[in-house]
Amino acid sequence: MEIYLVGGAIRDQILGIASETTEKDYVVVGSSPEELLSLGYRQVGKEFPVFLHPESHDEYALARIERKVGAGYTGFEFDTSKTVTLEQDLSRRDLTVNAIAQKIDGNGSYVDPYGGIEDIKKKTLRHVSDAFSEDPVRILRTARFASRFSNLGFTIDDKTLQLIKLMVVSGEVDALTPERVFKEIILSMETESPAVFFEVLIESGAYERLFPMLELSNNIDFTILNKLIELPEVTIAVWLHKQNPQNIKALCNHLKCPKDIQQISELTSEWHHFAMNFLSFNPQEVLNFYLKNDGLRRHRRFQIILTVFDCLGINIKPIIELLDLLKSIQISKLANINIAEEIVQERLSIITRFLDSTK
Repeated sequence: MEIYLVGGAIRDQILGIASETTEKDYVVVGSSPEELLSLGYRQVGKEFPVFLHPESHDEYALARIERKVGAGYTGFEFDTSKTVTLEQDLSRRDLTVNAIAQKIDGNGSYVDPYGGIEDIKKKTLRHVSDAFSEDPVRILRTARFASRFSNLGFTIDDKTLQLIKLMVVSGEVDALTPERVFKEIILSMETESPAVFFEVLIESGAYERLFPMLELSNNIDFTILNKLIELPEVTIAVWLHKQNPQNIKALCNHLKCPKDIQQISELTSEWHHFAMNFLSFNPQEVLNFYLKNDGLRRHRRFQIILTVFDCLGINIKPIIELLDLLKSIQISKLANINIAEEIVQERLSIITRFLDSTK
């Protein structure tokens, strides 16, 4: 039995950068489920055997060969017999930079049968083999790696990009599940250049297939997302702020987004123009802005919306200053004859004085 560290940990080690995760992936060659179980490993995973180390809980997968038998990234049969070699296992990986291994308890040398180290030097994201086209998740992963390593100068190899385009034309991209698409969007938003993620999807034709409910012609300049390391509610809302609320609702229903993300994105779309011209509206319109956004009750959500506005270059200082004044109303000092109407009138009075003070 031989054990190799593989994938992202090796790639990032060669690049000299911190990995996205502390988890490490290992490939076990020349073993069997029975042997690993006897050593205390715990088996997980339905599609093919993956084992968790009894102490570190890192993932150890038996070297495998895949055979495409159906659509999408679940349409595979696996051979994990003892005869499967490391090179065969690496040949089924997506990009050469992810197909480098290092033997555990060895001399530290790399096993690199597909030129991943050279591609790292050339800053190229290149597919390992034509088997790349059998798994549509690789479209998203390649776009995400392009966004993650864009600041290091990495670009997608022309032939790999052409292969991605063929996967779109053939309909393979349509087999992606909404949950996986949403996961990759969130991961891309955590990189320094998420704009590149969307630009790759647009160039390949995948964007319109994945998000048919969005109006591409009216979409934002994606570069606004770059280095915007914020809450996912913020980054998603910035991405979608030029879409109409109906399109956002359709997208979020399709991707099964958390409700907060959908609501904040819809409110951002509906109100960012108002926020941009906040001081030009009359007191009743301004009060309506706070009420419709639930700014006087749902403080955390409203703060996130204001953060989105700030990311869009909107001056949120007057909105915050007026909010503080509105929150300072002491109900006990009102006449309490018709409390609801008195609160409205007091709020309108505060807003009027504030707007007058800014003229």
